[in-house]
Amino acid sequence: MKKVRFGIIGCGLMGKEFASAAARWCHFTEDIAKPEIVGVCDFSEAAMDWFSKNFDTVVFRTNDYKELLKRDDIDAIYCALPHNLHGQVYSDIIGAGKHLLGEKPFGIDQAANKQIMEALKNHPEVVVRCASEFPYYPACQQLIKWIKEGKFGRIIEVRTGFCHSSDMDLTKPINWKRMVEINGEYGCMGDLGIHTQHVPFRMGWMPKRVYANLSNIAKERVDKNGNMVPCETWDNAVLSCQVEDENGNEFPMFMETKRMKPGATDEWYIRVEGLDCSAKFSTDDPNGFYYTESWGKEQGWCRINVGYHTMIPTITGGIFEFGFTDAILQMWGAFIQEIEGKTPEFGCFTPEESALSHKLLTAALQSYKEKRVVEIE
Repeated sequence: MKKVRFGIIGCGLMGKEFASAAARWCHFTEDIAKPEIVGVCDFSEAAMDWFSKNFDTVVFRTNDYKELLKRDDIDAIYCALPHNLHGQVYSDIIGAGKHLLGEKPFGIDQAANKQIMEALKNHPEVVVRCASEFPYYPACQQLIKWIKEGKFGRIIEVRTGFCHSSDMDLTKPINWKRMVEINGEYGCMGDLGIHTQHVPFRMGWMPKRVYANLSNIAKERVDKNGNMVPCETWDNAVLSCQVEDENGNEFPMFMETKRMKPGATDEWYIRVEGLDCSAKFSTDDPNGFYYTESWGKEQGWCRINVGYHTMIPTITGGIFEFGFTDAILQMWGAFIQEIEGKTPEFGCFTPEESALSHKLLTAALQSYKEKRVVEIE
């Protein structure tokens, strides 16, 4: 089997999820080059110990990511670092000629995103994508298929969101995601927004204008020393966008990103309403594909249990259930396919789409500041 040799920069939760997905590569029934973890980089020795303990392919450890980029035995990088480091580190990875799957938001702000895009312009040979796994749930893939087939007819409205409730705990200590200088002014929009944008952007639903409702609910949190300090990032955001379809018809699209959503653990959802039919999917019901049946003036919601029918075929039987780690595996499979020059049925979030994301979120900040609808250039 062909191999793509990887280095990991940032050995936290998502780095471990990637390594775990690489260990499950035998689940695929298609011939896809296998990722092999060769080197890891982190300031924490304990974090790197986990990789050395579980993967005998790891031959290099460092706390300087540039040392990782010098290695000829590494073809690609997975990078999961705080937002303020994206501009420089992502650009250095691309400049070293390494393929890159990076975490959102692909730059702390629009200027940092442009820095990354400029680096990519100088190295078009590398494949660069942003992590976004939720669209790979089979029920969401079914909804995407219906959009492509035009089953909805004229679109009435689209709603998409990514919400959790972990910040409802007001005793939770502050961390970098709650610090403007590290997380960025986007707040929850930067950390969660790309997940809500992947499907709409890929379907060609580009916001023309936006009105933003932003909320800073927990204005103080305790630090590691037990002192109360300012917590200045946006906890919740609802973006009301106007979108134009391929026929010139406009419809509203609502994008919701919330860290303080009562009852939500890690809910990602999309709902599309159309004149001919409507459909929705939520990770709260990961195997449920909901759609409407119509009887003249009346419509009723129906549910199909989709089962384990994935974009990239696997050994898992169709009667079983699909979960988050399976979505991670599918996303990585799609990324490796793109490295191999193949075109997956639904590809990973692109740098060009990240530039659109930054235009939207920059306009959202302006909208909230000026309390008005802002046109997106």
